[in-house]
Amino acid sequence: MEILSRNGSDVTSDVPQRTGNNLDPWYANYAERASGLAASEVRALFAVASRPEVVSLAGGMPYVSALPQELIVSSMERVMRTQGPTALQYGSGQGIPQLREHILDVMALEGIRGSVDNVVTATGSQQALDLVAKLFIDPGDVILAESPSYVGALGVFRSYQASVVHVAMDDDGLIPEALRQTIAHLRGQGRRIKFLYTIPNFHNPAGVTLAASRRPEILEICRENEILVLEDNPYGLLHFDEPAPNALRSLDEEHVIYLGSFSKTLAPGFRVGWALAPHAIREKLILAAESAILSPSSFSQLVVSEYLSSTDWRAQIDTFRGVYRERKDAMIEALGEYLPQLRWTNPNGGFYVWVTMPDVLDSKQMLPRAVKELVAYTPGTAFFADGRGRHAMRLSFCYPTPDAIRVGIRRLATVVNGELDLLDTFAGTGPLQLPPSADYDSAPPSDLK
Repeated sequence: MEILSRNGSDVTSDVPQRTGNNLDPWYANYAERASGLAASEVRALFAVASRPEVVSLAGGMPYVSALPQELIVSSMERVMRTQGPTALQYGSGQGIPQLREHILDVMALEGIRGSVDNVVTATGSQQALDLVAKLFIDPGDVILAESPSYVGALGVFRSYQASVVHVAMDDDGLIPEALRQTIAHLRGQGRRIKFLYTIPNFHNPAGVTLAASRRPEILEICRENEILVLEDNPYGLLHFDEPAPNALRSLDEEHVIYLGSFSKTLAPGFRVGWALAPHAIREKLILAAESAILSPSSFSQLVVSEYLSSTDWRAQIDTFRGVYRERKDAMIEALGEYLPQLRWTNPNGGFYVWVTMPDVLDSKQMLPRAVKELVAYTPGTAFFADGRGRHAMRLSFCYPTPDAIRVGIRRLATVVNGELDLLDTFAGTGPLQLPPSADYDSAPPSDLK
């Protein structure tokens, strides 16, 4: 292939060259996997959504103001007074043992038994997710994920050049038979499946929870097919009424890697998460972590450990539950008042409501008008690897006050109804109706089924 070199001379090469129009002078030098790096639709919204006049129903930001500041300040002071040199020094790539002991106590609330030796702390569970992907994914490998799935995970899998294949969900979470059929179809094509990525509790973005009756069956399907399960569970303790069923990891210690985080139950600014992995995988995770960052922050780990040692952290989680329950109720009530023609999930925990609009609407194209009306949301397309989700959106109730949520839904209704009126006027189709649905308001969108 003939190309033009940087200094203008003609050169030839048998190596395929990148082409494209880009202002970056190093565009042609990036590795192929860099093409999988793209700004998520959630992150792209933050600059706009942070304007004070905009009601942001987009980002999943915890309401950290519900955490008494004095609890954190006192924990920091005690750490610096008693362990200052350790807090400011490099640490173990696996993480500080005393924090890993506390993590076992946290996971025990969801039925998990484990050894401190198999816990690896990380810079948020997002880093643990990235490390697992780095260890297991070769270009072209298949990752199974729910339909829809967490945008941050899709970005990680894309960056390692994996192919994400979605598996259908319904009100009770991932559908076992859909999983079985998807695996058989992929195996029939000779494709290699590395793991199933799942958020079983208060799903991001769908808001649903995997039914207890389905959990053993899903694990059995994966065992039969020698497929690892990657269980991501940042919201599991943030239930509103009944607790979520015990974690998948509590049912199978050899085939499940469990990811946890303090970002939702304490504060995301500490960037402390963890992975609980089978022993052999644990060793590889530690090596990968040391290669990436040498060690997670000793200071953050010690502050979190001190907080867990000196406060009633279970009561604080219960406070968060009350805060988020009130916000969720405000959102569901406002949707019923202002947008009764739509469908939405009604989660029993977590941060998110998934809203389905008529197929003729496009949430991504509608977003600029929504921002003009001073409300932001996340388009459904962010949560699919294959371009679906245009008639859906994710609404986050975790951060705005209940009054702000009502205002935001009212503004959103102005946008949705305006779009419907325009289509009705110019298409001459008469009133647009959603297809008949089952007798529940919390039905997941049609592309979850």
